[in-house]
Amino acid sequence: MAHPAHVSAVRALYKRILLLHRFLPIDLRALGDQYVKDEFRRNKTASGEEEVTRFMTEWQNYKDTLQTQVLEAAGNKKLVFGADLPVEKLKDFQDEQIGQLYELMLESTKPNRQFDIQEEEMPK
Repeated sequence: MAHPAHVSAVRALYKRILLLHRFLPIDLRALGDQYVKDEFRRNKTASGEEEVTRFMTEWQNYKDTLQTQVLEAAGNKKLVFGADLPVEKLKDFQDEQIGQLYELMLESTKPNRQFDIQEEEMPK
């Protein structure tokens, strides 16, 4: 059974990422939210300490990068999100992860938006 402090840290990271996604363009938010939910669900039963540490480290790095980009975008009024993936990190990926990354790339670069998401209207 997972330690309560670890569960709390995972939950806090998950919630913070979803909160930061609110600042993304609507189609990226939908794609990002679904990806985060799937990844956290998929790794919920991770048991190896190295695997858990790597998972948390990478998602913490993602959160930090996104948080920095959101703050910069707010100051500049210019939306620029994302980061290049270094080749040395790519070499550490398993075949399944390469496949997921490829599918994510295909979804994020589609010319027509597949999401039909309406912005929430503010109550009058």
